Amino acid sequence: MSSNINTDHFNKESVFLREATLEDIGALEQLLNCCYRETAGWTNEADLIGGIRTTPAELAAVINEPNHYYFVYPKTTTGDRDGDETGEILGCIAVDIKTDAASNKKAYIGMFAVHPVLQGKGVGNVILQAAETFADRHLQSLNQPSRLTMSILSHRPELLAYYQRRGYQFNGNKMPFPNDGNNGEPKRDDLELLELEKVVS
Repeated sequence: MSSNINTDHFNKESVFLREATLEDIGALEQLLNCCYRETAGWTNEADLIGGIRTTPAELAAVINEPNHYYFVYPKTTTGDRDGDETGEILGCIAVDIKTDAASNKKAYIGMFAVHPVLQGKGVGNVILQAAETFADRHLQSLNQPSRLTMSILSHRPELLAYYQRRGYQFNGNKMPFPNDGNNGEPKRDDLELLELEKVVS
């Protein structure tokens, strides 16, 4: 994945999001597989899971799903919203509005990635905060408490700590990593997905 991004004068205040379109699929696939399956950046899972993170078909399904909102941070010629997009995606995050058995709705946050060159510069914080604000407003409009959930891999204490600093807590729900080949091949047998939850007041 190209990394010709000038970060010398990078300003996280210039980060902006728009909803993903089907035209973004190629760039999204490249970003997600780079961030999760290669060794660049601190968020990768390369030592825990092999194979690909996502496919064009999965991304198309997410983008086309009415209750699934997928946001991207596109690279532009000027580095801000006013520039022309180059076709590269620098960050992304999805908000999936789910309904549980009791007809309560909550927002599931997933497919979160930041280009490795921009990691550690506050970009992820800006993107996550924007997704949380969107989810909170959406759930409040439905007269539902704003419960945000996400799943992270076990054996990633640094990632758990990152989300705990942002108000997420492990809620006790966990499941074995799905070994169906659709999300990569686990490199160890004891991998689990831990569910984190945050209530926005």
